[in-house]
Amino acid sequence: MLGLAGALLFSLWLFQGILTPFVLAAVIAYFLDPLATRLARIGIRRGLGAFLLIFVLMTVGLLAVLLFYPLILAQLGILVQRLPTYIAGVGAVLRDGLIRLEEALGPEMVDQRLRELAITQAGSMLAWLGTAATRLIGGGFALFQVFTLLVVVPVVAFYLLRDWAAMLARIESWLPRRNASVLRQLARDTDRVLSAWLRGQLLCCAALGVFYAIALQLAGLELGLTVGLMAGVLTFIPYVGSLTGFAVAVLLAIGQFGSWNEVLVIVGIFVVGQTIEGYVIYPYLLGDRVELHAVWVIFALFAGGVAFGFLGVLLAVPMAAALGVVARYWLRRYLESPLYLDPPRTGT
Repeated sequence: MLGLAGALLFSLWLFQGILTPFVLAAVIAYFLDPLATRLARIGIRRGLGAFLLIFVLMTVGLLAVLLFYPLILAQLGILVQRLPTYIAGVGAVLRDGLIRLEEALGPEMVDQRLRELAITQAGSMLAWLGTAATRLIGGGFALFQVFTLLVVVPVVAFYLLRDWAAMLARIESWLPRRNASVLRQLARDTDRVLSAWLRGQLLCCAALGVFYAIALQLAGLELGLTVGLMAGVLTFIPYVGSLTGFAVAVLLAIGQFGSWNEVLVIVGIFVVGQTIEGYVIYPYLLGDRVELHAVWVIFALFAGGVAFGFLGVLLAVPMAAALGVVARYWLRRYLESPLYLDPPRTGT
């Protein structure tokens, strides 16, 4: 098993430049497999059902790109034009706050040099965020080749989805008969944990992205659509999406409005969003089926990204789910073993 794991990691490192579309296709096939199975049960052939599901998914994705990408580009144009104004607004609010802090604490705690340094650094950070967002979204399709997205991924996903059950049956037939039942149970547990986590994160991403985008636009934030969608997408990484969206939205609100009343409205929107996530989406839609701890998921995503880039991010959560299931299985075996229940005695 260790040799197999080592060979797998070496293969990932060697072929990581070409594996991304295939892994992305496998993720799509895994996500759509329950729907394809339901279509097969009502009499639709597996191949036709797989084709319909892939076609609908690609159509929805293309419509979303055609709808949102021009709007986001337009908002980025606003960001480029208004960035000096935002920086000046944030600097003015920060200057006023530091002056009040100096009056309260005294010049020995907050002097003019510290005040100017804080204002300069805040402006530099906001300028860097604006430039980075413009480059990332404006050149986002440079991260993926159009041919790969539009041709390779759908074709590979179709064939994987069509033959999913047959491939699993073939892999199951290769399992050693002595350990087949245990391995099947571990696979079922991994599938249960992984599917629950994926479903939960997709629900959170979609619901929070729509909520933040609409609420921030209604609150009058000029870049509310872009910030809301960004916060929703980054919710895939626990806590990172909401915290990033909150920080960016508050900075933009300070630069745009210059008034704490509007800023408090933005803060309230993110408080409501976190309340929806913590008290509605997870408890009522998923219950206790998500067994992946947030810290473990964050570590897996960052470790996978550092090791294999975007390919590592795609593989991080499945590998984290599998390792978690195996670790719990080993822990149960240990707690039931004589090593834990009746450890050997030494001496008298």
